[in-house]
Amino acid sequence: MPLIEVQTKINADLEVCFDLARSIDFHKESLKHTDEIPIAGKTFGLIELNEWVSWEARHLGFVQHLTTKITDFESPNYFVGEMIFGAFKTLKHEHLFKSTGVGTLMIDKFYFESPYGFVGKFANWLFLKKYMTKLLSIRNTALKERAEIEQLKKNLKRRNIKGYLYS
Repeated sequence: MPLIEVQTKINADLEVCFDLARSIDFHKESLKHTDEIPIAGKTFGLIELNEWVSWEARHLGFVQHLTTKITDFESPNYFVGEMIFGAFKTLKHEHLFKSTGVGTLMIDKFYFESPYGFVGKFANWLFLKKYMTKLLSIRNTALKERAEIEQLKKNLKRRNIKGYLYS
């Protein structure tokens, strides 16, 4: 089963990163180029243990449907989403967060297995692993940018400094 691991250094607190990573609203925004929208289950806010969400999105030129459930959860250190319906044979996404003293190291471990035996394995090798890695990187770049802005706002508020920041 292929594994994609992406590590992202973020200049923001664990809690800020953790909450953004489990935000349905942010997920939708960060992958708007795929027309990704939640269509059932938890469709807004912060997803929690044992909650599920069904997504509709356009990937590789096709409209796809995917339902994931949060199967493990320890705030603000990690949570796991696993596919319960979708195009993959299996899919598991571990989200891990570690404090670095100056921010957060966010680690995504994305395990997936394509259906159709040898044909699926060939598709993984040919393009799917690269496509999924790019998708995770796009999302993580957006998360890093948003988390760092949110952290700056939080720090300014804490210091009682008034400023104007774009959101």
